[in-house]
Amino acid sequence: MLGLLKSPFTFLRLLVQGVWLALGQIWANKIRSTLTTIGIVIGVASVTAVIAAVTGLKTKVLDEFETFGTNKIYIHTDRPEKGPLRNAWHLLRFKPEHFDGLLEHCPSVECFTRMCGYSRSVIYGERSLEIVQVRGIDPHWHKIESRHVILGRPFSVIDDTHSRQVCLVTPTMRDKLLLDRDCVGQAIVIGRRSFRIVGMIEERVESAMFGGGGSQEEVFIPFNTAWKLHRPRAWAIANSKSPEVSEDARAELRFFFRKTRHLKPEDPDTFRLDVIEQFVQEFKKISLIMTAVAGGIVGISLLVGGVGIMNIMLVSVSERTREIGLRKAVGARPSAILLQFLIEAVILCLFGGLIGVAFGQIMTIGISNIPNAEFLEKASIPLWAVGLAFGFSALVGVFFGMFPAVKAAQLDPIDALRHE
Repeated sequence: MLGLLKSPFTFLRLLVQGVWLALGQIWANKIRSTLTTIGIVIGVASVTAVIAAVTGLKTKVLDEFETFGTNKIYIHTDRPEKGPLRNAWHLLRFKPEHFDGLLEHCPSVECFTRMCGYSRSVIYGERSLEIVQVRGIDPHWHKIESRHVILGRPFSVIDDTHSRQVCLVTPTMRDKLLLDRDCVGQAIVIGRRSFRIVGMIEERVESAMFGGGGSQEEVFIPFNTAWKLHRPRAWAIANSKSPEVSEDARAELRFFFRKTRHLKPEDPDTFRLDVIEQFVQEFKKISLIMTAVAGGIVGISLLVGGVGIMNIMLVSVSERTREIGLRKAVGARPSAILLQFLIEAVILCLFGGLIGVAFGQIMTIGISNIPNAEFLEKASIPLWAVGLAFGFSALVGVFFGMFPAVKAAQLDPIDALRHE
């Protein structure tokens, strides 16, 4: 083989001849060759289908995260597991003043919104809706949640600072309360208090991961209004300036809240900061492990197919012993014999890989059309998986074809010619 490598033209000529002879042998034994490659076909089809399913799941989840906002940081109260603050819930709750000066002390944070919420009945005329979600929000909420006012106006700074009893409703609320098409200016009763509608807000985007299937019956009021009336549990959502600085923003927020909540160095945090970008990176790592493990398990069938290739190549060597002896008698080198049988094994595996990819694509189409399987609807075979399938098929051909090829190359020409 080393001698052949020293002469590229000779090696190329032998390679072309080997491919031509291999194709001739495969065509002469069509049924046997097809049956031999079944293991490779099943292995490649299974591997590509599994990778396509995992890739589709990953794409769908990452798209959901992208829609949801990868630079969001959720700020919630968190009860310590031990210490004097463990049962002091009244001291743990967020208060409006805890957020004063946040943007000045957290340069990696672009904007934030305080939030609070509770459930109340909503009445308009003779119509009444029970257990409606009432949310207190700041003006920046629209930018953070990407939900904009489609009719009327959003809350103004004056609405919030003066705790005005104004509200925003969704189209679902408008229709269920039988409000006018242009309901701006009409008054509804939330709980026992009258609120004037100043705008209508977009419906929440349905998501299987983040609140999909939830009620669209929502009413929004200024945060300070909600706090003044009921003092409910409060939390906040912040946007970092980019997903890349989310961890920096998290560190700045942690320092800021420990200071504003007057926590001593030995005190545990009484709040929790959940960074969406952190979940995205963790999911990418998990999906990579899932792909490797699932592909490895299913890929075992490729090794089984390789054993079949080795078996049929040994049979081929036995059947063509006299041919091998004749070729050696007229001057064929052992390296040429070795190359010929290796090429035949590799072509068999690549042939199986080609059919396997085709079957894998059919299986992928079936997976992506499974009813009610939203997370598999984007299943597709990535190009790297196709390359991996063919590369691994060729590797299987070389690995399992080597022993029969070496056996053929080492045959004694005289003994081979005497073979019956």
